[in-house]
Amino acid sequence: MRSLILALACLAAPALAGPTPQSVHVVRHFDTPAGEKDPDLLPQGVARAEALARWFRGKRLCAILVSDYKRTRQTVAPLAAGRSVVVQSYDPRDTPAVVARAKASACPVLIVGHSNTVPDIVQQLGGTRPADLAHEDFGDLWTVSGGRTTRERIEP
Repeated sequence: MRSLILALACLAAPALAGPTPQSVHVVRHFDTPAGEKDPDLLPQGVARAEALARWFRGKRLCAILVSDYKRTRQTVAPLAAGRSVVVQSYDPRDTPAVVARAKASACPVLIVGHSNTVPDIVQQLGGTRPADLAHEDFGDLWTVSGGRTTRERIEP
């Protein structure tokens, strides 16, 4: 009887612990010219956006969160075009709010940020904080899942 109770407790433990954390992907908008207030992506950035859509091919994604700038929306345009996922805006000045939205999701989320927001977003998701980003730092994709962080390059 004691063995049966122990076996049932082991089976129930994952359910009692709550849902398995979902992956949150974080990327800085892709290549733009320096010094412009709300620029369009450069041709290299457009090509990288198409590569991002290819990277996500076959992967589950239920939300895309972007700040309300042309460059963030253009970064996800090819990805969103091939899916029934609505692109949602967030306030880039409120990192805790976008992190809370991502953590509340029942499935993987992509957040598109900026050089001054991506390190904080990754860290507040429970991942390893990336180094500060310079203007030229385009193409890195961080995935935070269960406190573990992976970094990949998105190349055109």
